[in-house]
Amino acid sequence: MSDSSPRHAAPPRLERPSPIAFILLLAFAAFFISGFSSANIHSDRLLRGVMNLGTFFGEALPPDFGRWDVIAMAMLETFQMAIVGVVFGVILSLPMALLCARNTSPHPVVRVIARNVVATLRTVPDLVWALIFVVAVGLGPLAGILAIVMDTIGFCARFFSERIEEVDPGPGQALAATGASRSGVVCGAILPECTPSFVATSLFSVEKAVRSAVVLGLVGAGGIGVELSAAMSLFRYDQALTVILAILVVVIGVEQVSAWIRKRVI
Repeated sequence: MSDSSPRHAAPPRLERPSPIAFILLLAFAAFFISGFSSANIHSDRLLRGVMNLGTFFGEALPPDFGRWDVIAMAMLETFQMAIVGVVFGVILSLPMALLCARNTSPHPVVRVIARNVVATLRTVPDLVWALIFVVAVGLGPLAGILAIVMDTIGFCARFFSERIEEVDPGPGQALAATGASRSGVVCGAILPECTPSFVATSLFSVEKAVRSAVVLGLVGAGGIGVELSAAMSLFRYDQALTVILAILVVVIGVEQVSAWIRKRVI
């Protein structure tokens, strides 16, 4: 009796890597081993680290809520920095994305220049931007806002432009056939289709900016990071834990609201 059940084909075997791929794999392995060795990871250091963490939490618990009003105002300032920076960053990202996208850029040279500008903004870490703007405009929230604006442009403009390039050209071509201008095609066909993706990316930027704003305060760019740095420098771990709890509550809250909005929009 013949077996009528279908036979499953054997899974394909892994192909032998090419010489170049093999050399790259060896180089990566050597780089990884070198990095692991330079970290000087030993069991005694890890054990000492666990003991130091126990000391930290022993001194941090219970958290000190005596300065909760100051911490709350600093957290509010941090959230305001993130919102203001993201709003301006998203607004500036849209024209940059139109210049970067293949189907909306006015000229290939303009597209290359715009992409390089966005890549530069994205490559420089937000902490470096904060240090630059602290030197330029001084200590305070303005330096943090400007750093978030630069970081948001680098982040959003890239994803905006990629989404614009994925737009179905049919509606735009139909509008152009009726005599619509280039701006009319962008506003009437491209942007409406991209809006849900733009909203989702902007919300991710808000989440990212809230976390970044905390770190930016450590270099004097305003916000809750200043309070955290001061508490840690003075070994007031109970106050530092209060700051950390405030950051945790705000970040989780922003992520939950952002997820709810994305479900409604997308």
